[in-house]
Amino acid sequence: MTSLPTEGPRYSPRLEIAARLIAAGGVVAYPTEGVYGVGCLPTEERAIRRILQIKRRSWRKGLAVIAASIEQLQPLVVLPAGGLYPEIAASWPGPVTWVLKARPSVSKLITGGRGTIAVRVTDHALARALCLRAGCALVSTSANLSRHAPLLSPIAVRHALGTELDYVLAGQLGGLDGPTAIRDAATGAYLRGA
Repeated sequence: MTSLPTEGPRYSPRLEIAARLIAAGGVVAYPTEGVYGVGCLPTEERAIRRILQIKRRSWRKGLAVIAASIEQLQPLVVLPAGGLYPEIAASWPGPVTWVLKARPSVSKLITGGRGTIAVRVTDHALARALCLRAGCALVSTSANLSRHAPLLSPIAVRHALGTELDYVLAGQLGGLDGPTAIRDAATGAYLRGA
């Protein structure tokens, strides 16, 4: 395993633990813009299955992915040439999730068997730092049981899911009142939020 740097503005012992667990195929909860998320590497099929089991969620619903940069998303998505790309790029980093064409290598557990994937370049400092420390984009879905309210604190996450997670990275949520808006990159339509 590649050694992670132990100095600089993005280093903290808690962040180091979370990044190492993710790199080893683990499942970690962390704060995002509006709710706590739970995530893993998008290439770790076993960890993705664990997330689906933890949430009691059907794989057919698909999962979102967050990244620290557009470059981290490039192995997973086909970025549009023209069209809405300027609007997509202008919204990142930020609290807007876009549904883009997935590359064929992306697990069907993430796409839900569709040819698309919901992705976001996050502007949440800790979630962004976690992507940077892990060295890639991360599967990211709300840390809650399917059809239950999203969890808003590390204590709530530990109470509801703690024994099933490898780690809860505590931190402050961003300024949103709930999950991020989701937009269709083909049409610009809002699929969630507005």
